[in-house]
Amino acid sequence: MIVTLRNTSAAEVGSRLVSLRDEGGAVALGRVLTLVILPDDEASSERAIRTANGASHEHPMRVIVLLPDDLDKPAGLDAEIRVGGHAGASEVVVLRPRGGAGKTRDTLVMPLLLPDAPIVAWWPSTPPANPSGDPIGAMAQRRITESVRCSQPVETIRSLAEGYAPGDTDLAWGGLTLWRALLAAALDEPPAEPVLSARVSGAADHPSVELLAAWLRVSLGCPVTVVPEAHDAIESVVLERASGAISIVRPQGSTVAVLSRPGRPDQHVNLPKRDTENTLIEELRRLDPDLTYGRVLTKGLKELATA
Repeated sequence: MIVTLRNTSAAEVGSRLVSLRDEGGAVALGRVLTLVILPDDEASSERAIRTANGASHEHPMRVIVLLPDDLDKPAGLDAEIRVGGHAGASEVVVLRPRGGAGKTRDTLVMPLLLPDAPIVAWWPSTPPANPSGDPIGAMAQRRITESVRCSQPVETIRSLAEGYAPGDTDLAWGGLTLWRALLAAALDEPPAEPVLSARVSGAADHPSVELLAAWLRVSLGCPVTVVPEAHDAIESVVLERASGAISIVRPQGSTVAVLSRPGRPDQHVNLPKRDTENTLIEELRRLDPDLTYGRVLTKGLKELATA
């Protein structure tokens, strides 16, 4: 069900949410967080809503979508409330300020926040240079960016390092979980040798390639080289050791990678490219600061750039 409100206010939207709950009982009270989505336009808004609806089946939440202020229209606020089949296991509020009504965005959102529930801010398109300094970001426990959607993804993730604050994260980082787990497991096997150097190959414009290389740099303390390849994400990782190289290679378009280790037969492992819904679900599982991501962003990327 979609309820449209014209020339309304955030307080009226909150009251309508309560009445919808009382009337139909379709909107459950068991929300675990408030997700505030800050898109650039209607297209990125709808894509983000679909993703959040899927993620809500694991993390029931209230989703507040705040679109940019349309300064060319008369002052006011239009809103939509989506519940039931249009909202997954969540309740979705879409706010469309106009004519300067969205100048103080935090005041639009505050009446709709769930009491005593964590706040997560998500920029599904262009993020601010300093997410924690944004009025919505300052209220949030976690701030999620999506650099891969930007026109210059690698430059965006590097610029985010300059304004990093604990609680920041990027969905490109969540996309590395399977790679990091597989590499860590391979290095846990004997022999216990240091890694002399590492090489990460993949798309030149994908932030996950840079983040994985930076993670290897801060985790292993060895030289790491990034090799551009004609691939849509990460193609391969090679870790050089005295006894031989450990390599993981995932061909373009494949969900299966080949793990090679000295003296052992090659092993085929499931290593799919993760979609936005899965990475969002993972980021919402933990609302405390991701200290490893912070080290990778502020230390690893800088060391890569100066190597």
